[in-house]
Amino acid sequence: MKIALFSDIHANLPALEACLADMDLRKPDQIFCLGDLVGYNIWPNEVIQMIRDRGIPTIAGNYDYGIGRSSDDCGCAYKTEEEKANGAQSIAFTNQIVGPAERQYLRQMPKHIRLELEMQEPENMQLLLVHGSPRKINEYLFEDRDEKSLQRILEGAHADILCFGHTHKPYHRVLNSGTEDAPHYRHAINIGSVGKPKDGDPRGTYAMLEWDEHSSLKDPGSVRVQFIRFEYDVEKAAIAVENSPLPNAYATALRVAK
Repeated sequence: MKIALFSDIHANLPALEACLADMDLRKPDQIFCLGDLVGYNIWPNEVIQMIRDRGIPTIAGNYDYGIGRSSDDCGCAYKTEEEKANGAQSIAFTNQIVGPAERQYLRQMPKHIRLELEMQEPENMQLLLVHGSPRKINEYLFEDRDEKSLQRILEGAHADILCFGHTHKPYHRVLNSGTEDAPHYRHAINIGSVGKPKDGDPRGTYAMLEWDEHSSLKDPGSVRVQFIRFEYDVEKAAIAVENSPLPNAYATALRVAK
């Protein structure tokens, strides 16, 4: 079984088009989107329409949640006054241009998706898809989070595989919540960002997960994760920002992936 997971498009239509084209070549069995379709660029309606037309199961990101309710708060953790001012411009612009049907779609998206993967052993594997964390839509789960803290989050959510986005920085951590003699391996997977990467690589990213009938909670390598980088027209997306009321800082961020 092979599934593709992508997240954090942030109204970047050229990136989404390139992402889906790459997925079409790889032919996953299923595709899921982990939210944040809108914000920071000029194509929120087109991004929503493309995902709807494809029938891709999609959960709400924090930005989707805010825009779906016509809020001026995206739930974003801006650190400086400049970031706050830019963020206010972004959400005001997005609220202004998003269509009523697209807003309704955002408002009706689920907060999570749970799948039960059938294994040969008595206990099946639980896959949970969220945007930020199981606890909060805008909680950041960074790669350097304390191992015990991350284990508690997965155990509390009854997730053997937890997939999420929100930080725009991909990683895969394997955690043993059992013992050495009776292991129970869990996987924390940040799938990165399609349209607004923040890890220094301006290419978009999505994740491909694979498992088979021999996969087991006792084997740390039985869930295989591949982070796929794809090229897209970064300049087209950056120039679109510069030709809009959005702050030019968002164009620079696309070029340097910060």
